[in-house]
Amino acid sequence: MLMTPAPAFADTQDTIVIGQVIDLSSPNASLGRDYVAGIKTYFDMVNATGGINGKKIHYIARDDQSSAIVAARLTTELIENDRIDYLLGGIGESVTRAVLDTPTFKRSRLQLYAPLVSASSLKPGGKLVLWRPDYLHEVQHMLSHFGGLGITRVGIALQDEANNRQTLALVTSELKQRGLQLIGTARITVNEQQTEAEARKLAATSPGVVIVIGDTINTGMFLKAFRKSAPKIYVAGTSLINLETLRELAGSRAVEWTVFSQVVPNPNTGKSVLQREHQTMMVKYRDEPPSTLTLEGFAVAKTLAMTIRRGKQTGTVQDLGSNGSADLGGMAVRGSTNQSLSSFVDIALFSKNGLLF
Repeated sequence: MLMTPAPAFADTQDTIVIGQVIDLSSPNASLGRDYVAGIKTYFDMVNATGGINGKKIHYIARDDQSSAIVAARLTTELIENDRIDYLLGGIGESVTRAVLDTPTFKRSRLQLYAPLVSASSLKPGGKLVLWRPDYLHEVQHMLSHFGGLGITRVGIALQDEANNRQTLALVTSELKQRGLQLIGTARITVNEQQTEAEARKLAATSPGVVIVIGDTINTGMFLKAFRKSAPKIYVAGTSLINLETLRELAGSRAVEWTVFSQVVPNPNTGKSVLQREHQTMMVKYRDEPPSTLTLEGFAVAKTLAMTIRRGKQTGTVQDLGSNGSADLGGMAVRGSTNQSLSSFVDIALFSKNGLLF
């Protein structure tokens, strides 16, 4: 199992203790498990070659069960009991905000590094360091892709929650700036019949693409309903959709003509040093196939290791050298107090056979 208890006898002078609170057991936990697998794989590789500046990494991943309350408690335990040197983030806005608001964390020297969040309301800076691009950057990349195909009529499917309404406003503004037509919005609710009615109504407007603003479960509900009326209209989502869960919810036929932005390159090809390194180490240390989330975790851990090697203040993740940037091996990251470290966005078609970049 990937969760590792911290030994009480650990000599912190010879060990770098890196903690993480992340969902490893909820219905959507495969995102967290893959992310942790990629992170741990990189740290295993580093430890096998002597560690960082002579110190071995002790990595502790604790399961927050997708609960903000549990995340806050576990964060306090990592700081007070395990005396972590660095803190990695979990999944989603509510958990991330819970960690940021934890009194023990606020009093500490630590920053929260690289949570898996897409909420545009969470801005990097101060105690929060984001690695992946935000939701708007992913949407902009998708719209550029579909614009290149001559698609100008856009629909939106919205999981009707307060956090998503701000995202809807951002997407609507982006459509207007690009001269694209928003032809309809479908609300996704817990009422399956109502969601089906909304999906039929949106399909009748003949959009060229529908952008879904919602989590994996709600995206699956909408897609299953929408495909009854529109089997060959593009449906697009972002990189934090659990694609295997989506396939299970909506069915293999329904996931055809779906497109998802990605914040790392194709994990199954070896075009760059980073991709080849990730593939080789996943074979060596993990008994599971690579994925976009294992590659993201690997890249996140490599970025953190680079900042630790520079020997700056413990707990912070901002120093990437004199020019403020670093090459991970064919993928660049750039240090900034108010931007995500990575700006990489790609797009992939999700078919019944998997992702096609």
